[in-house]
Amino acid sequence: MVIYGVYIVSKSGGLIFNHDHNIPKLETEKTFSFPLDIKLQYENKKIVVDFGQRDGIMVGHVLTAVNGTPVTGRQLDDGRDVFEVLENEELFPLNLKFERSKMTTNEKIFLASMFYPLFAIASQLSPEPKSSGIEIMEADTFKLHCFQTLTGVKFMIVSEPNQVGMEILLKRIYELYADYALKNPFYSLEMPIRCELFDTNLQSLLEQIEKTGISNV
Repeated sequence: MVIYGVYIVSKSGGLIFNHDHNIPKLETEKTFSFPLDIKLQYENKKIVVDFGQRDGIMVGHVLTAVNGTPVTGRQLDDGRDVFEVLENEELFPLNLKFERSKMTTNEKIFLASMFYPLFAIASQLSPEPKSSGIEIMEADTFKLHCFQTLTGVKFMIVSEPNQVGMEILLKRIYELYADYALKNPFYSLEMPIRCELFDTNLQSLLEQIEKTGISNV
């Protein structure tokens, strides 16, 4: 069983907790001839693929090394500008290494705020009254499972598409939330959850499920 992450969204749509558990590190390394058949651009302090896809290199992937030399910002560790190197035909062929970009905290907050109206729209579109909203969103590489409490707080798990029993795990996480966050006298509703006991017990729960399966929870 592989669980990629856990997210908690407040009743007003704000991300109040996220935990990256087992995000796979996807790396692709290829040798390129001049000129490059992909377009790169510098944004958010990293060089990303802006146009063109090939051999597992996708739009949005980040350039991390050139001929084995790590890339920091738009410079190589030896001080050379990456774009100057890529424009110099004499240096080709070049071995470029890419990896999938890691989501920033701001991006996670944005995605949580986007999920909130989608959940509300799904509830309104239902032909039956009192719809529970989105419970599962499925893609080819993952599933998003959602459980909404009576107070409107949403618990979400991103897992491998073939995982089962996630509704049980969601309710166990809800129990941990009730035990360690809500009972914490220093925690205020709708605020980000910063509770060491909640973090520790959540991590232990996820590791237990990955080792022994959902049936032993």
